[in-house]
Amino acid sequence: MYPRNYLRRVRRASRTVEPIGIIPRSLVRALGRFLTQLFQTTNDAVINEFRLSRYQIIVSLQSFLLIIFAPLIANQLSTHYILSPMADYLWNGQQPDIFLNDHYEMEAVLELEHFEQELYFEYMLQPQNYRTPIWASYQIEAGYDFPMVTKSAIQRKTVDLAHEYNIKSITALTNFFGDVVTFGTVVGVLIVYEAQFIIFKSFIIEFFYSLSDTLQSVLLILTTNLLVGFHSPRGWELFMETLLERFGFPPNENFVFLFVASFPVLLDTVFKYWIFRYLNKISPSTVATYHAMIE
Repeated sequence: MYPRNYLRRVRRASRTVEPIGIIPRSLVRALGRFLTQLFQTTNDAVINEFRLSRYQIIVSLQSFLLIIFAPLIANQLSTHYILSPMADYLWNGQQPDIFLNDHYEMEAVLELEHFEQELYFEYMLQPQNYRTPIWASYQIEAGYDFPMVTKSAIQRKTVDLAHEYNIKSITALTNFFGDVVTFGTVVGVLIVYEAQFIIFKSFIIEFFYSLSDTLQSVLLILTTNLLVGFHSPRGWELFMETLLERFGFPPNENFVFLFVASFPVLLDTVFKYWIFRYLNKISPSTVATYHAMIE
């Protein structure tokens, strides 16, 4: 008879020791996982991946169309049905001014002076055969002398300019508030559809990083040359002049030059920081190719 303590130790040892078979159990588990992935869950994984990819593309396309067309539609509807009639009513009915600012008034005066000089020049060429030019909005009866012709023509031209610049003033106000509505629509869409735009952002990032290093570098060089390249200052000047003209502001050269001298520099700094901080960690080969192409 064995002592009881010895039998207890034998039973504990038999419980802890794993029985050894002909084939190692680790190999059996590895083969089991392989067979499971091959015959059971591989198709499901491919289908799930395809569904996820299709969902990402559809949501990204919807987000892109939404961020483009929703602000445009909001701008057009608000401009035609709300802002333009309201600006017309407030400008023509609530205040006596014709010009939005001194810049519009000076433009009208210069145009009127140019008109008077052209009128005098054409009359002095052939006074007896003078006829109203086809581009003019007035008509002059035959038999009038030049002072009467000048007075009548300038009066009519003044009325035409007043009407023209009154419309320009209303259009500038409408453009300003219309762009405010557009910006508000963009912010509202980004807030309401935040989850969709996160998917859209991930799709853009994934698409960019799926390109080759050379193509990524070409896109980076194209973007930097357009925004902060050697020829970009003239583009920024044209952009600022168009923007100021759209809102009825005078094209202040000092302001435009200050913007061109500061904003592209800020963009270039942000862009270089992005390359150093993020792109250099994710794709060092792209950064190396980029530096090799610009050198």
